[in-house]
Amino acid sequence: MKILVENDYSHKAALFVKQRVLKDPKLVLGLATGKTPLRMYEELSEMNLDFSGITVFNLDEYLGAKKMHDYLWSNFLSKINIQKENVFLLNGLTENIKKHCSWYEKKIKEKGGIDLQILGIGRNGHIGLNEPGSSVNSRTRKVRLSEMTIKDNQCPNEALSVGIETIMASKEILLLASGENKSKAIKQMLEGEKVPASVLKKHPAFNLILDERAASSLPKKAIRL
Repeated sequence: MKILVENDYSHKAALFVKQRVLKDPKLVLGLATGKTPLRMYEELSEMNLDFSGITVFNLDEYLGAKKMHDYLWSNFLSKINIQKENVFLLNGLTENIKKHCSWYEKKIKEKGGIDLQILGIGRNGHIGLNEPGSSVNSRTRKVRLSEMTIKDNQCPNEALSVGIETIMASKEILLLASGENKSKAIKQMLEGEKVPASVLKKHPAFNLILDERAASSLPKKAIRL
């Protein structure tokens, strides 16, 4: 596990992803949405990188909505030279949830798995939309959201989410966290309280980039990337 505390976390994260894209022009990326990675996506789209061979999957989507789909196209995918046939996004409007989730897992497997999974973290320690109580053996499926998540995101009460086991199968993970409201979840994740994100500590290539506010509940020492 590698930790970097850096107030300009978005820039550091963009450089981290850039490094991986340059190293592997056929990288398979797992993408998170929300406020935390937004500036990172903006910076990546300004770096003139070649994304033509990159494949992307997204983490989650609200049922009955296209919020994550629209976020990714508006803030990132439409600004880079990615090929549409290499973009795989969960469909919250699907009429057959079970079949769609099975198709998604199959596509991830066909592409050789996720090389780099980008994550955020919820206030209750969720990753993707895997809420507390989610099985570590979970794969892409329908999930019911907690009251905290619904309140924080003003969203429906159900969603589709890549599972914890799917996330942990990624070759490398980068989790971003910003703001004092995430400090408790970060502390819980790193110091032994059982939240969904706690499992990430077992991953052999887990990287955490957070700002000072998100790190405010931790000891001052940080391992530099």
